Amino acid sequence: MTRYLILRILAAVPVLLGITLVVFVILSLIPGDPAMAILGSYSTPENVAQLNQQLGLDRPLFQRYFIWLGNILQGDFGRSFALNRPVIDEIIERFHATLILSGTAFLICSLLGIMAGVISATRQYSWADKFITFSVLIGISVPSFFLGMMMILYFAVQLRWFPASGMYALYGGGGLSDLLSHLVMPALALAAVATGVIARLSRAAMLEVLRLDFIRTARAKGAPERRVILRHALRHAIVSILPVLGLQAGFVLSGAVYIEIVFQWPGVGRMLVDAILARDIILVQGGVLFVASCYVIFNIIVDAAQLWLDPRVKS
Repeated sequence: MTRYLILRILAAVPVLLGITLVVFVILSLIPGDPAMAILGSYSTPENVAQLNQQLGLDRPLFQRYFIWLGNILQGDFGRSFALNRPVIDEIIERFHATLILSGTAFLICSLLGIMAGVISATRQYSWADKFITFSVLIGISVPSFFLGMMMILYFAVQLRWFPASGMYALYGGGGLSDLLSHLVMPALALAAVATGVIARLSRAAMLEVLRLDFIRTARAKGAPERRVILRHALRHAIVSILPVLGLQAGFVLSGAVYIEIVFQWPGVGRMLVDAILARDIILVQGGVLFVASCYVIFNIIVDAAQLWLDPRVKS
């Protein structure tokens, strides 16, 4: 297993290098002059030329890339010009909020999705199966940002059950209950689509396992149905479900960008949008690279868990 993980980590290195290249090139080709955007009303030709020289924007593109990559390898993500602070400090501070939101959404979609898939598979063609299938299709079809806005309109504006935006109340907040009340709606909106995908694929994986001989043998021996489902069938089906969870983790993490905008959640997604509007290219590059690296690392963890559950995976 150790050898497999080492090879998996080594295989992730060119992926990360490719991500750095794509991120740098795309952001460098955005029309407009970042120096003019930073200077604003002070953007005289002399000031623009001086700032371009300070930022290294007057150098060739490939030279700027290797300078930026070299700094990244040393742990230096650069300095945000709009915020006047190191990029890595801003990312880590914002990532705390994103991790709370995306982690909660991922936990919700994993538990609800697997539970719905198991119930749907064990009661195939029943009313429960049809209801879950119908609900899943609705969840997959409705965009998360639209669902979030509808939740704000109904649960926050009309019923006033939950606050409409933010992570904590502006005055008198800061406790766990305050955080949970602000977390409910964005986490559910972010988890909706991923829950549907996991439920559908969990159902398919469970149906395949339930037809195998060892399940019929366990039932023939008189094992309780709950034990057959949870201990035997689900244990084997989870090996096929884990890769789906890895993909949906990336979806949840990337989907946090627009959910954070809808609910004004102070995470990395909102930071990236604000940085793009301010033309803070250094902050955008660092933020996108950090999120992409987290996605790659999480997939390595999922591969390790899949290998631990079923050693045949590495073959």
